[in-house]
Amino acid sequence: MSPPMSTHDDLARLAALIESRKPENGGNPEKSYVARLLHKGPDAFLKKVGEEATEVVMAAKDCDHGGDVQTLVNEVADLWFHSMIALAHYGRSPADVVAELTRREGLSGLEEKALRKAQARDASEPS
Repeated sequence: MSPPMSTHDDLARLAALIESRKPENGGNPEKSYVARLLHKGPDAFLKKVGEEATEVVMAAKDCDHGGDVQTLVNEVADLWFHSMIALAHYGRSPADVVAELTRREGLSGLEEKALRKAQARDASEPS
């Protein structure tokens, strides 16, 4: 099944909703799950990102043994959602992620990884 053509718009709309739930934008931690996570700070939402990543791995492993693939989709949705909360906290959006994926398009994954390692090494060397 093909994804809907409005995927980018859907992510942008969800990102705007998350942005509106930030405490500095009036998000109420008593009425909004997103506002509550953002109010608690990075430890709270990053813990959720880690939990959801683990659940994605477990769901994928289950798929290899007859598990429901929809469970994997549901867990990836949870991971993306909590990752979007992290992005919002740090002033980024799904569009930034898409731009990075687009930048990498056509690059060999091995070449891209080697480039990142070289850049990290260069950045850590004294000037």
